[in-house]
Amino acid sequence: MMGDFNWKVMEKTMEGLSRRFEATSRNVANASTPEYARRNVSFEDQLREVVQGPRRLPMTVTNEGHIPSGPMTVGGVTPSEIRIYDEKFRLDGNNVDPEREMAVMSQTRMAYNAMSRFAAKKSSLYRLVIGGR
Repeated sequence: MMGDFNWKVMEKTMEGLSRRFEATSRNVANASTPEYARRNVSFEDQLREVVQGPRRLPMTVTNEGHIPSGPMTVGGVTPSEIRIYDEKFRLDGNNVDPEREMAVMSQTRMAYNAMSRFAAKKSSLYRLVIGGR
C-alpha cells in the first residue's frame, strides 16, 4: 500500500476533505459572530496538477533556497485554508450563509464517503491478493 500512487492520492484527498469539514463546521458555528470571515479549504487544484501533470513547464529546482513552481509529489500537496473577506452576507460584516455551508458540508460528505468506499475496495483487493482467495 505504501508504494501505490492511487492510495496516496486517496489519503491526500481524505485529508483535504476532513480539513474542509473542520473549516465548514467552524463557519456554521460562527454564523452569528459579527465580522467573521468564512473559511474555505482548497487542495483540488494542487492534487490535479500532480495527477494530470503540470499545465506549464515546471521550473527546475537546483538549490534548496529555490521556490518550486508547484508540488512535485502527492506528499507535497498541502490543503490550504483561505479566509474570504470580500463577500458580505449580513450587515454586521459576517459572510457565512448557513444554506451554502450546509451544501458544502453535504458535498464534502459525499466525496468523503466515496473515497472511504474506494479505500475499502482497495484494501479488500489487497486482502484478496495476500490471502489468495
